[in-house]
Amino acid sequence: MDFSSNIASQLNAGTILPEGIVIITLMVVLIGDLIGGRNARSWLPYGAIAGLLASIAALYTAWDSPSTIGFLGAFNGDNLSIVFRGIIALSTVVTILMSIRYVEQTGTSLAEFIAIMLTATLGGMFLSGANELVMIFVSLEMLSISSYLMTGYMKRDPRSNEAALKYLLIGASSSAIFLYGSSLLYGLSGGETTLDTISTKILASDSSSSLGLAIALVFVIAGIAFKISAVPFHQWTPDVYEGSPTPVVAFLSVGSKAAGFALAIRLLVTAFSSIVDEWHLIFTALAILSMVLGNVVALAQTSMKRMLAYSSIGQAGFVMIGLTAGTNAGYSSMVFYLLVYLFMNLGAFSGVILFSLRTGTDQISEYAGLYQKDPLLTLGLSLCLLSLGGIPPLAGFFGKIYLFWAGWQAGLYGLVLLALVASVVSIYYYIRVVKMMVVKEPHEMSDSVKNYPEIRWNLQGMRPLQVGLVLSVIATSLAGILSNPLFSLANDSVTSTPILQSTIVNTRISQGEIPSSNINP
Repeated sequence: MDFSSNIASQLNAGTILPEGIVIITLMVVLIGDLIGGRNARSWLPYGAIAGLLASIAALYTAWDSPSTIGFLGAFNGDNLSIVFRGIIALSTVVTILMSIRYVEQTGTSLAEFIAIMLTATLGGMFLSGANELVMIFVSLEMLSISSYLMTGYMKRDPRSNEAALKYLLIGASSSAIFLYGSSLLYGLSGGETTLDTISTKILASDSSSSLGLAIALVFVIAGIAFKISAVPFHQWTPDVYEGSPTPVVAFLSVGSKAAGFALAIRLLVTAFSSIVDEWHLIFTALAILSMVLGNVVALAQTSMKRMLAYSSIGQAGFVMIGLTAGTNAGYSSMVFYLLVYLFMNLGAFSGVILFSLRTGTDQISEYAGLYQKDPLLTLGLSLCLLSLGGIPPLAGFFGKIYLFWAGWQAGLYGLVLLALVASVVSIYYYIRVVKMMVVKEPHEMSDSVKNYPEIRWNLQGMRPLQVGLVLSVIATSLAGILSNPLFSLANDSVTSTPILQSTIVNTRISQGEIPSSNINP
């Protein structure tokens, strides 16, 4: 009994209760589809959403848990991981709402699509709390392989097949690069796989300033930069966004990106704590390149999905300011921005899906005069795009203010000024779409809008799409006005995470801001 209770306490399986609920939901979807067949299509998406909401509820109950380490140190269910896992689960909920009508209209299986998306969600949630190299890589591959499958899900569409092939080839290369960096960490630490132990062993040895650690850092950052679409590891993004099914793009732009940033924080802050200045410098360069290229190239796009692809590259550059700052305010502003980015980006993609379902196109020029035929879609899409651009009093404005202020406090003056300029540039291409929808005279209407079908919400799958759009718009509007509770949540998740606090203190000591004599041994 003592042996079994000791093993149970070391495993601490309760830390992955939210993931366990998602696994059960996944099994229900698969078995329900197998038994019910076509008759199960009416309830399976809502069953999946109910399971995800139950998982989010389990995350809420795990907040401030006294015991966060599970599976012999392989998983850390601290408050920071809870927030990121919640973002990923919530993004899947909204994505399923917007995908019901889209997938059914293509004639493919909705249950299989939801099963693959739940598998990707599992990978992202495990990745957000992974504290060990093997678990990090397995979770990363679970997320990546599911993403490849979803990208090529529309088998009859040549663009979807092309996008999946490009994503697979570039993704496999990035995974190999990341794995090589991880193997170097394993070797430099003397055969350890847990991140805390790796950091301790590297600091205790001569490896903390070695060439091997620098090479490991470069390779690991290359793998992470691919996942968050940072320049110059962004080549897959525009083609995959344009060719993939739009609900998949929506998930990749929020869920996958959030998982990538969660991995970046946990892995870099823990395993590379001895070379903080070096990885801050690399992420400063990545942020500059992403903001400049993402926002400038987006100006020239004619496809809505490609424009949002380059927009997401620019948005990743903004989020990296918080990572580069390396302070409580920096990490908190990152979490807050990803929370509000979830709603405004998924709201924008809901609008794009709705327009493409009714017109069969995603060209920006075809949105001309839309307000005369579909005021609800015009209002929702406009608010989400303006929020992405950072127009007050919407959520995106406050998100950027927090990020820029955190960067300014950390002394990143040049980076913040560049981000301000890039943000102004981004407003132009967002407002261009809004102007196209709202300002055009009746005789300037596009052919697609002239032939716009009668608005019917009683078609199967259309009502969930409307609900997803309305919820995203409401959240985008209210999250800006009522931003304090969300920012308090983000700040609590950072200040209650020991690994971040110890790294912030060590950084301030190395910079001379805190005398080392003031720190208790």
